[in-house]
Amino acid sequence: MYKLFIRPLFFLFDPEKIHHFTFAALRFLGSIPLVKNLFRFFFSYKDERLRRELFGLTFENPVGLAAGFDKDAKLIDELACLGFGFIEIGTLTPKGQPGNDKPRLFRLPQDQALINRMGFNNQGVLAAVENLKKRKSNVIVGGNIGKNKITPNDKAIDDYDACFEALYPYVDYFVVNVSSPNTPGLRELQEKDPLKNLMQHVKNLSAAKPKRKPVLLKIAPDLTDAQLDDIVEILLATKTDGVIATNTTISRDGLTTSSEKITAIGNGGLSGLPVRERSTEVISYLRKRLGKNYPIIGVGGIMQPQDAIQKINAGADLVQVYTGFIYEGPGFAKRICKALAK
Repeated sequence: MYKLFIRPLFFLFDPEKIHHFTFAALRFLGSIPLVKNLFRFFFSYKDERLRRELFGLTFENPVGLAAGFDKDAKLIDELACLGFGFIEIGTLTPKGQPGNDKPRLFRLPQDQALINRMGFNNQGVLAAVENLKKRKSNVIVGGNIGKNKITPNDKAIDDYDACFEALYPYVDYFVVNVSSPNTPGLRELQEKDPLKNLMQHVKNLSAAKPKRKPVLLKIAPDLTDAQLDDIVEILLATKTDGVIATNTTISRDGLTTSSEKITAIGNGGLSGLPVRERSTEVISYLRKRLGKNYPIIGVGGIMQPQDAIQKINAGADLVQVYTGFIYEGPGFAKRICKALAK
């Protein structure tokens, strides 16, 4: 029903407006008695074979919602009813910021893709904390953290520090995001020395707490093999708990959407089907170099259950969806879980 009726209607309107409309609708429906139970009945799938143990956490299933959808942790309870084994919030910054100018989110239906240049728009980490305090679901929540746009790179550690300290009591794991293409200069933090310093700092923050929480790194798909080798060295040297591969790409290779439309859209990170193969290549490369037991979360271009299986076969322990969720609808996590259980 979603693909036949709802999606064509939604795709008639501005993507960001539809995103906010969907949020409002889910919040309203979730406030009606028993509706969340109905969501769970229709959209969740439980099977003991889907359970995963990773960096000290137990995931009821390996299908997560990637960061970017619920930036401010407003819909944790509602989204938990849609079959996800974990939900990642953010990217969060110490201070709220509006992000880049609109329009900044674009659909490419011919390519089953999105282009976004949101720019870490969020209400600030303390607003997310207030939302997390109200949640009732016990779904695993990850906190994806970044730096404010106005913060220079030589002060970036302070921003990650502030986000970590604020979120620590309320999330189950952390993700250091240095791979978004939409914050000027951010990807420079993926260079070897600054990244090693940053990851070691966040790991030390976690180690100093009464209960250590996992710290992961999210990387871009646009890295060369030499850069990936540097990433591997840093992950192992800093004893980072896991890696998420990959974020959106700045590449526009292989698109069927007209070059005129792509030029008119301009800059931004491309997600969806066009990034599927590259993200899987990165997962496979990392698995070979990190060994069989190092935790990898695969994300990028999962548009069908078979794509999730491909990621896991390449070496991912868990997977995350975002663009596929937009294109396939609220039953997508359940479809993936059923395919994986088989």
